[in-house]
Amino acid sequence: MIYETSEIARMAHEVNRAYCEALGDHSQKPWEDAPDWQRASALKGVDFHLANPSATPAASHESWLQEKAAAGWKWGPEKDEAAKTHPCFMPYTDLPIDQRAKDFLFRGVVRAMSGDAA
Repeated sequence: MIYETSEIARMAHEVNRAYCEALGDHSQKPWEDAPDWQRASALKGVDFHLANPSATPAASHESWLQEKAAAGWKWGPEKDEAAKTHPCFMPYTDLPIDQRAKDFLFRGVVRAMSGDAA
């Protein structure tokens, strides 16, 4: 079964949220309660992977980083929507391994739900 982009984005968000909660990070809200900017970011991430099916997790993060920079975000020790700060606002190679895993999970969800599980 092939899913709509919005369904893939929702699932990728929820997988990311569950992973973050397993790490003790309860800052992610369920898809229905997530802010518009966060849902839009997930949709852009899905679009990126659908347009670039061989993109690596590093490329996924770099695409996210560019999107955030264009929207005025910067590095900060905590994710803060009002201040537009995020602790993952750094090059992929500088991310801790547990944060890199989110890019693998996101890509895996997109690939599985789009029928590109190769």
